[in-house]
Amino acid sequence: MDFVDEIAITGIRAFGFHGVYPDEKRDGQEFVIDAQLFLSTARAAETDDVADTVHYGELAEEIAAIVAGDPVDLIETLASRLAEAVLAHDLVQMTRITVHKPSAPIAAPFADVTVTVTRTRSER
Repeated sequence: MDFVDEIAITGIRAFGFHGVYPDEKRDGQEFVIDAQLFLSTARAAETDDVADTVHYGELAEEIAAIVAGDPVDLIETLASRLAEAVLAHDLVQMTRITVHKPSAPIAAPFADVTVTVTRTRSER
């Protein structure tokens, strides 16, 4: 395994319409995404060129657009979609995506609900 480096983008905020209940799909809510990318950054460190790595600014925008896009019932589905999008970047060998749903419709007091998925290129 030659990918030992990690790029992490935490706290990506985007408004989406995901959820099982009709009011979640109608009213929407904010979701927060953490993305970890596992890859080799050796070439980028050598060349000092953003073209030799994953541009995390562009990736954050891509992630936010997916969250704001087509609604799904489960954040498990959303997390899987995000992982697939990250793995579409050729350099990324593995990713870990956490979807936070801090305004989930739960009657009991809570701080956050999260789903985390880990995907590797070989699982695609």
